[in-house]
Amino acid sequence: MLLRVLVAVAIASATITGVAPNPATHGDSGEFVTVHFDEPTDTTGWTLTDGHSTAALPNRTLSGTVAFSTDPEAASDRTGHPVVGLSGSLSLSNAGERVALRADGQPVDSLAYPSAPTAERWDGQSWTPLGATDFAPFSASNVSVSAFALPDDAGPPLDVVESADTRLYLAGYTFTSARVTRALVEAAGRGVDVRVLVEGGVAGGAPSPEAERLDALRSSGVDVRVLDGERARYSFHHAKYAVADDRAVVLSENWKPSGTGGHGNRGWGLVVENQSVADHLTAVFGADVDWADAKPWRRVRENFTVVGGADANDTYPTRFPPVDVRADEVSVLVAPDHARRGVRDLVASADETLLVEQPRLDPEGAFTNWTVDAARRGVEVRVLLSGKWYNRDGNRNTTRRLNRIAAEEGLALDAKLVSPRSRFEKVHVKGAVVDGETAVVGSLNWNDHAATENREVVVVVDDEAVGDYYRRLFRADWRGGAWRLPVGLGVAVAAAGLFAGACARRVQFEGDAERLGSENQREDSH
Repeated sequence: MLLRVLVAVAIASATITGVAPNPATHGDSGEFVTVHFDEPTDTTGWTLTDGHSTAALPNRTLSGTVAFSTDPEAASDRTGHPVVGLSGSLSLSNAGERVALRADGQPVDSLAYPSAPTAERWDGQSWTPLGATDFAPFSASNVSVSAFALPDDAGPPLDVVESADTRLYLAGYTFTSARVTRALVEAAGRGVDVRVLVEGGVAGGAPSPEAERLDALRSSGVDVRVLDGERARYSFHHAKYAVADDRAVVLSENWKPSGTGGHGNRGWGLVVENQSVADHLTAVFGADVDWADAKPWRRVRENFTVVGGADANDTYPTRFPPVDVRADEVSVLVAPDHARRGVRDLVASADETLLVEQPRLDPEGAFTNWTVDAARRGVEVRVLLSGKWYNRDGNRNTTRRLNRIAAEEGLALDAKLVSPRSRFEKVHVKGAVVDGETAVVGSLNWNDHAATENREVVVVVDDEAVGDYYRRLFRADWRGGAWRLPVGLGVAVAAAGLFAGACARRVQFEGDAERLGSENQREDSH
């Protein structure tokens, strides 16, 4: 009788939580089954079986979630859980079957799965890529924050990179900045642990200087990884951030002259000085850089696709210098884990105002509909989108829909295309301001593909001063207009020269529009 009670307790405490029968390896080596033990459990006499073959669990006490495999060395490259070896044979069918866990011949739990796609794990409800992360939203209070805008001030991203003493981890989509390359090389030279992770499948190919920049980093001892391949967990590694010791910079811009270099894009960024935030972003970086789809640069160099393109070198006025504050709260959201839900909830929390600035929004997309829902609750909503020629038609469809709904329903909802003139070249912001006191800054384009398929990093700052900074910046972008020059004869002459130069530049841009169109569109997307 006592033996039966003990077996029942053991049976109730273990659950099969997943199977990975098709790990994209020769002969499916490294396939595994994950089991969660609610309490320390002696697995002597326990087995896993698929009805055709059976493997024994070890004679030891286990707790928490454990991955079991007959090839633990191969399995350890495909799961973040501790891997424990099985003795005997267990060959999981890629066509689908049922796996059963038994204790002394008694059933404990079982899990059935359908036909298995390559390099994915079944959790009883859906398939997810092996190595997919499940980070929860992370928050810290009373945090030192510097909010900045591009192209107004290109100093903050470089300042963070140059400040590193012990660790320096940079994540990006594309990387062509000569300034940042030099800073990374110098950091490696003084003994800093420097690692870089970029996207390997850039839409249409990476900008041509990127291979040269990554070569320079690798030759200086920097660990350079490229995320790509058949087991890639994300459509795009699209995050744009860096961690330097206990500081982090998160922004909307790519590590390139038109982005972090301040030579073109309207972008938003934040420098956060807080150990817990830096440690959290380090954990995100580690989860991405240490997985099988993050390949060493030397292995992908030969097949890395690059395309030509002109470097951005225009200069712009500084109308909005950075603002430094102690923020009430800073939260980090990542996609595809939970950023979509986080943005949705934030938009739903708006009580008074919602300001949205994006390269583009789908006319019928979920993010667009959330802004409409906010207006229908009585929130004053403004949506500002890129007016570049390759985005113009799609964004006009969006603004027309929003403005039509506003007119038909009498809503405080207004949408328009930006007119940057001489203040910046194009909108690359992916941000929002809620009730004038909460700002959303990061890499996430507001569409479902980016939110559910890409790696993205977003920071939400709950602070009135930061919210006001981006509210004023949004208002200036909304109004448009050229930056003002002092009145005076000498200045008038200078202004005339600027006007002539602008006209010449416009002629050149219009002549080159077709040639540069596809590259610009890719950059605006990412």
